[in-house]
Amino acid sequence: MMPAGSASLLLECYGGDPPLSSMEGTSSGEEVEDGTGPSPEAEEDDDPAPYVGQRFPTHDAAHELYSGFARRRGFSIRRHRTEGKDGVGRGLTRRYFVCHRAGNPPAKPFAAGAGDRPQRNRRSSRCGCKAYMRIGRSAIAAAAAGEAEGEWRVTGFSNHHNHELLGQDQVRLLPAYRVVSGDDRDRILMLARSGISVQQMMRIMELERRVEPGNLPFTEKDVRNLIQSCRKSDQEESVDLIKMCRRFQEKDPDFKYEFTKGASNRVENVAWSFASSVQSYEMFGDAVVFNTTHRLPALDMLLGIWVGLNNHGMPCFFGCAFLREESLQSYAWALKVFLNFMNRKAPLTILTDENMYLKEAIEKELPGTKQALCIWLIAARFPSWFDAVLGERYNSWKDEFDRLYNMESTMEFDLGWSDMMNSYGLHGNGHIASLFASRTLWALPYLRGQFFAGLLASPETSKSISVFIQRFSSAQTRLAHFIEQVAVVAEYKDQAGRQQMMQHNLQSITLKTATPMERHAAAVLTPYAFSKLQDELVVACQYASFHLEGNVFLVRHHTKTEDGGCNVTWSQREELISCSCNMFESAGILCRHGLRVLSTLNYFQIPDHYLPPRWRRTWPSPSKALNGAYFHESPEIGRVKALQSMVSALVSEASKSTERMDIATREVSALLSRMRQQPVVMHVSGDGVHK
Repeated sequence: MMPAGSASLLLECYGGDPPLSSMEGTSSGEEVEDGTGPSPEAEEDDDPAPYVGQRFPTHDAAHELYSGFARRRGFSIRRHRTEGKDGVGRGLTRRYFVCHRAGNPPAKPFAAGAGDRPQRNRRSSRCGCKAYMRIGRSAIAAAAAGEAEGEWRVTGFSNHHNHELLGQDQVRLLPAYRVVSGDDRDRILMLARSGISVQQMMRIMELERRVEPGNLPFTEKDVRNLIQSCRKSDQEESVDLIKMCRRFQEKDPDFKYEFTKGASNRVENVAWSFASSVQSYEMFGDAVVFNTTHRLPALDMLLGIWVGLNNHGMPCFFGCAFLREESLQSYAWALKVFLNFMNRKAPLTILTDENMYLKEAIEKELPGTKQALCIWLIAARFPSWFDAVLGERYNSWKDEFDRLYNMESTMEFDLGWSDMMNSYGLHGNGHIASLFASRTLWALPYLRGQFFAGLLASPETSKSISVFIQRFSSAQTRLAHFIEQVAVVAEYKDQAGRQQMMQHNLQSITLKTATPMERHAAAVLTPYAFSKLQDELVVACQYASFHLEGNVFLVRHHTKTEDGGCNVTWSQREELISCSCNMFESAGILCRHGLRVLSTLNYFQIPDHYLPPRWRRTWPSPSKALNGAYFHESPEIGRVKALQSMVSALVSEASKSTERMDIATREVSALLSRMRQQPVVMHVSGDGVHK
């Protein structure tokens, strides 16, 4: 027990910030020792506690000893008060270390104004705990002894807590013991610059240190705070971002961007698109991937990227957005702005990750657009979901999943799913239940007939889209620099795409069936699209066609004599053909069943509307319309279009052989040289001045 007048009495008023004298118990020039601490003999030998009279060469040594004792006992300490620093106060210096739960939470003033910001309802950990250690030294005594500084000694100690002490698994999470060392700091910032998420950083560093998950000396919150503290201020980021967007628009008036700012003038959302992206979207924006699975750690902003697939089967960039919050309002804003960028032309289909807010935003802003989930994003989570559950049977389960995914009918899918759960004992598995509940958004039997432009056609296409998006998410993490790098990546992909298109055109196409339909398609479609159609043509000869009644045909594989097959309906007057497999409706490529019927009907060319413009080698120029009304075309515009048509024909003919390409390059170079020598004449007309 503490003697009367000692620390127990002195600390009665130790809530908040009492006067120094209330904690020290005296204002005289001599240090009064509180007999509140045990002697060395009173403590266990394996965990000695501080005791009154214990001496330390420095106050840091005293703090280190008390901090170590506190951690072993289940609490932490903080520095509280210092008196007489540097000899002030009649040469007596005191320092106080208290329990981290000492003192009472200060009362917050009530904000009465309607415009005042709401205060955070953060619970304080302070509860008026009285545990403390006081150390002191006498500068006068040190001077008398000829010492530069006097020794520090414990003059008061209490280990009485009014709260439960923490176990070792919890005490390490107290802020005092969560430390990011210099080496860890450098490692974290390096990983942040590479675009790795905080969760991935933690896992990497756990593996590097060979510790169990959650046993690092810091938490995800500490890492986020560190990254945030090393960034430029939000105000500076906002200025840099807006300047960069304006600079892009000065160079290219067709560059589009929009942004929003919060109350603190911080950029909350920003989206942009390039002129070339809008042009690509005009032709290939029928099916769009909106990927929101990446986050830039150093900015703590969600990265949304719109991409599609062009007529050569290559990814094309449509637009990009940064979103501060993952909310319905943020997603709705991004979709609305993107639609404005693309002249209010909504895609037929949008592929996303599973996200409740995004799903609601699409229903609100794109009511006529069909939403589906990216199967490659779902499948990427399978190892973490099912590997440990299924063990050695995981690979066979994955094969069964792929078989179900590619089934023709929804009924067969549902029955097969039930059998799969029985075979692998997955009843009650939460992931399996969630997958089945959302099957209408990802399973092919439920999506047949909806246009996807080949985005779900093959694993190779899915991989190319993922790699393309990863290029953007790996860019630098500063806002302004990111926009520059997106422009560089997009331009690089455009150049690579043009080079690949040229290589495709120079390659001789091998005909496998030697049919007139195959020759016709090869002359019209890009090599990518033709290869898809050619695959269907090759296997079409393995199918039998049966005329049922009217305009209906049954087409099935020659090995199936009774069940199976697809129904094909043919309308001769309109030259319209439809198949129950819905391949053309999904991919824009006519299926084997339809091709077999056309062959039966002695067609030597595929009807024109079954060679859609989005898969052709050349396509019509995008229409320029404003609110549905086309602009009047001037004679100058007509001449420009005629010239563009001739240039397109020139490129098409030149790409058929290297000899033609050499001739075209030589002649065009000479023509350009002569044109540059001609003077530029100003023409004045009623509608303005033209060069």
